[in-house]
Amino acid sequence: MGVPFDYAPDRPDHIEQILNGLDRYNPETTAVFQDYVMQQCENQTYDCYANLALLKLYQFNPHLARDETITNILVKALIVFPNPDFSLCLSLLPTHTLAPLSTSSQAPAAGDAPLSEAVQKLNILNSLLGGADYATFWSTLDSDDLYADLVADVSGFEEQMRVRIAGTVAQAIRVVDRGILESWLNLQGKEFEHFVSSVCGWTIEGKKVTVPLNKENEAKGTVVRENVKFDQFSRVVKRAYEQPA
Repeated sequence: MGVPFDYAPDRPDHIEQILNGLDRYNPETTAVFQDYVMQQCENQTYDCYANLALLKLYQFNPHLARDETITNILVKALIVFPNPDFSLCLSLLPTHTLAPLSTSSQAPAAGDAPLSEAVQKLNILNSLLGGADYATFWSTLDSDDLYADLVADVSGFEEQMRVRIAGTVAQAIRVVDRGILESWLNLQGKEFEHFVSSVCGWTIEGKKVTVPLNKENEAKGTVVRENVKFDQFSRVVKRAYEQPA
């Protein structure tokens, strides 16, 4: 049985009560949710359901929205790829944050451009992760100081991303070239060897890394059986002969 979408093992009782009551729609609750987002960033926990509830409150009360909280929610959502959390969060953001920044001479409203730029840059990272272009993900992350600012509040961001990337690799691959895996994890030397051996439990053999067999990466042959009865086949042949010339 799958885990319910709204389940979060580390959710505090007072947040649970808000989510299950009318206070979930109370604008005064935004401050509580904002503090909870910061707790998630500091404690390496995650509660998508509560974060979506806060973004919904921002929709109805845009004057209460905080850019920093929005970007922190998006960064936290990146860490759980390939889950659709990031896209769910984007769907609740103001439309101006999703459109390319205007190149016209008309200046955007105060605060529009910085949030728009941040959202679009994080969306680039999300697209790279979705396309399994992990090497470009790391090089893009290192290419702009704004990225460093965006992930600064999220404790252990890079480590959590490596664990997540390793998890997706383990679902599809049994053996991978060491150099390729180093680029995917953005690690080299002893740091790479420690992560692969101690954290992942994989085996390094020369220039190759072996991933243990699991239910996801196990190659299984399939046999397709066609169950066509003779009378069905005969009807097909008969209809073919009955077709006019």
